[in-house]
This record gives sequence, structure tokens and C-alpha cells, in this order.
Amino acid sequence: MTDPVLDISGASLRLRGRELWSGLDLQVAPGEFVAVLGPSGSGKTTLLRAILGLRQLSEGRIQVDSRPVRRGNKRVGYIPQQRPFPLGTSLRARGLVALGVSGTRFGVPLPRRGDRARVDELLEAVGAAPYADDPVGSLSGGEQQRLRIGQALADRPSLLLCDEPLSSLDLKNQRAVVSIIDEQRRATGAGVVFVTHDINPVLGSVDRILYLAGGRFRLGTPDEVLRSDVLSDLYGAPVEVVRTAGRLLVAGIPEGEPHHPHHEHDHDDDESEGF
Repeated sequence: MTDPVLDISGASLRLRGRELWSGLDLQVAPGEFVAVLGPSGSGKTTLLRAILGLRQLSEGRIQVDSRPVRRGNKRVGYIPQQRPFPLGTSLRARGLVALGVSGTRFGVPLPRRGDRARVDELLEAVGAAPYADDPVGSLSGGEQQRLRIGQALADRPSLLLCDEPLSSLDLKNQRAVVSIIDEQRRATGAGVVFVTHDINPVLGSVDRILYLAGGRFRLGTPDEVLRSDVLSDLYGAPVEVVRTAGRLLVAGIPEGEPHHPHHEHDHDDDESEGF
């Protein structure tokens, strides 16, 4: 059997006296797409921070490629939420992607033989070649997010962490971003852990779902997790999951538990720290 690219075993994490989740076991296989869902404050982004080596577990362990997690691991690519660059930003699209290729070196990054070719390859892979020399501040949110994906893929990671990468994007750009990530994980074998507040844009790509809520979790295929009885048990209150026109609608989430896909995105109060 192929070793998992991500192996989380017996993981628990407490923050400011509150247990976000405990006893979490998750193994992500090469090329597998795992979506992480849950209300604000459930610990979704904190989980990504733990995988990145930026947050220490209370109990348990996390390994990437059979090695303990650490800061700055090149085997882990990270795609953040879409935050627009200011209009006056003069950095070129090519330069943003190039930071992923050369930006981890000590001192001033000097171009190496093959760097430009690698940047061109990444720009092509994410569909950004037509605007490679445009200032990033002049680009749309969807175009900027394509560049962030290219940057995250620079070191050919075995694990790709995505923290609400579709937020603030329209439906067309959401589909484009999901398509690029899906295509890349199939082509490279990178495992994907994708935090989202709306399952619908990624439903066709997801292999399994990790659903966090109220200090508890459920893990399984979409059909196993996104069910009325499962979510009702998880929340301890009646929750209705309705499938209509190829989309999932969730109703009855207890008051004080913001939820997808109907609420606007807001930062988890325990997850507001930047990366």
C-alpha cells in the first residue's frame, strides 16, 4: 500500500481552554481530495496551522510524507483565501509566482538556471500565461488566485492545503480554481485538504469530507457525512440536508452556528491569526 502524504493520529487541540477537536485520525492518500467543513470557530483553519507546523497539538501527532510536521516544509503547498492586491501593486504576475520558486532561499533570491522555465511552466499550468507580465494589482480576484495556486505548486508539494480559496470569487472563477486544483492533484499525485464553507463548488471533486462541529467530527464520503441523521447527531439538534438541482442545502443549524452554504464567510474567532 502507498504511504499517506498526511497522517494525523490521535490529534487533539485545545485553544484558550476550549477543545476544538480530539481523537482525530486522518490519513490522506496521494491524489486524494479531502474537504473540511464546519461552522465558524470549529477549528478548520487551526487544523491547517497545525499541519503547517504553526500550531502545536495538545495531544497526538501529525506527519507529512512520514516525517513530523515542521515550519517551512517544502512538501506542503499552501493556498490562502483570496485577498485582493491593492490596485497600485506593481509586482508582475510572473514575479508573484517566481517567489514560490526562489523566495525560500536565504538572502536575496538570485535567479538559477531553470527558474524562468519553471515559472513559465507554472503560469501555463494555472492558465495565467496570457497576463504573466501584467501588474498583479490590475488583475481580477480569480486571476490573482490562479497565481497563488501557481506559487503553491512551485516546489512540487505532495500535500496541498487550501484555506477557503474560493471566498470572494464569483461562480465562474470558483469553478476555474477548483478545476485547476483538481487537475493538478490528479497530474501530480498531491493530496488536497480543502477548507470551505460551501461544499457545492467542490462536490464533484471530493473523495472524503471531514466535518468539524462543537468539538466533535465526522469523516467519510460525501454520501456518508452529508446526511440529515449524521449532521443532526453531530449538532445535537435536528438538521435537514436537501439535495436539489445537483446542489446540497442544509437547514436547521442551531442558532449561533453559522454554516454553509447560506452564510457569508467570517473568520473563526479562534482562527483569525494570519499565516
